[in-house]
Amino acid sequence: MFNTITVIGCGLIGSSLLRAIDNNKLANQIKIFDKSKSVRAYLSKNFSIKVCDNISDSVKNADLVIISTPLSSYKEVLDSIKSNLKKDMILTDTGSVKKPINEKVLNLKLKDVNWISSHPIAGTEHSGPEHGFAELFKDRWSIISCDKNIPKDKIEKLKNFWIKLGSKVKEMTFEDHDYVLSLTSHLPHAIAYSIVRTSVSSEVKFKKDVIQYSAGGLRDFTRIAASDPLMWKDIFIDNSENILKVLDNYSKNLDEIKNAISNKDSKKLLEIFSSTKKVRKEIIEAGQDTEKPDFGRK
Repeated sequence: MFNTITVIGCGLIGSSLLRAIDNNKLANQIKIFDKSKSVRAYLSKNFSIKVCDNISDSVKNADLVIISTPLSSYKEVLDSIKSNLKKDMILTDTGSVKKPINEKVLNLKLKDVNWISSHPIAGTEHSGPEHGFAELFKDRWSIISCDKNIPKDKIEKLKNFWIKLGSKVKEMTFEDHDYVLSLTSHLPHAIAYSIVRTSVSSEVKFKKDVIQYSAGGLRDFTRIAASDPLMWKDIFIDNSENILKVLDNYSKNLDEIKNAISNKDSKKLLEIFSSTKKVRKEIIEAGQDTEKPDFGRK
């Protein structure tokens, strides 16, 4: 599909990409760069790919370059590779925020480069190349965003790339992506961090009991709250406008529940709890989860 693909940044997502690209034979050559010497050593030991010690050299002659680093490092990465990008190549990424990244890329005024942003909505609470696996993108959504001047054939080629990795693909504007993800991903993470901190720190003497007897709800929140802190710090800063907006709405809904509890208003509580029940059914019907006991998780 591509002669040469370069992946920059090989944590969970980047290392899963190189595994999936290799397994599906989507490139004649895979080149990798990660600024960590230990990560490069791990990749050299475990994969038959070209591991580069220099980021600018890693993108030479690459038909597809995928940036899979923390958002805060994008500017440094882009500045380092911009002079060596091949004419008419595709530049993409895997970041969870799009509008500010697109502005960074546009400010570089790259010539003869097709910038098409990607966001594979996939991941686990683990980080690092040892936790990557080729099936990470199977049956997951990958959202792509780009300006109107990008040739259709380049968009289709990147779409087909994600499809061959097992993903379902959706096009969105940069702005719509950031707002939708602030609701579906960023808000749940903000709540999870808050809930876990509250559960284990409000009464120190009960911490052991809270952990020992944690019910399914808290267990799921701890999984979310165990995600990579560096990645999520960047997301909350770069998508702050949308996240603050949805957190304000969340606070209003929480106040409504608090007031109903304070007033012992059983009718209001029943109304609130009933209004959300159908969302679970809709998520299952959309194929985003299963109705099996314990969500089918082992």
